[in-house]
Amino acid sequence: MRRMVRLTVIPFAVALPLLGGCTLDSGTARDHSTEFPQPTATTTVAPDSAMQLADHYRESSGNKDVYGIQRADGPAGVPLLTVWTRSADEDAEPFDRLKVSLTDYLKREENVNLDEGYLIDVFGPDGDLQHRLDARP
Repeated sequence: MRRMVRLTVIPFAVALPLLGGCTLDSGTARDHSTEFPQPTATTTVAPDSAMQLADHYRESSGNKDVYGIQRADGPAGVPLLTVWTRSADEDAEPFDRLKVSLTDYLKREENVNLDEGYLIDVFGPDGDLQHRLDARP
């Protein structure tokens, strides 16, 4: 009987560390279309196209600290905005001014439809996520 217990425990003990990296929902089929996408910026360098859009935004009296704006399709086609800023200010008031200024610019100058809302990630000078907003109705 002891030999049988040992034979059962050994494979379990070997398999346990292998399962340590798994999560309870890994491998399950879930509908991710309503979840907020994970941040994609982990660097302080914005892509060239994002830098060009930010240049246009700043020229149109946009926030001078913004040096990158990237627009992509998010869940259900709503705009997913990624913003890089030199400002280290994480307070709500500057963020509110930024989002109003940016969305006004995108609607007015870039003809971006925000009727269904938008998602926005703002990354600070060190590449850390400062703000995340799901502005869908």
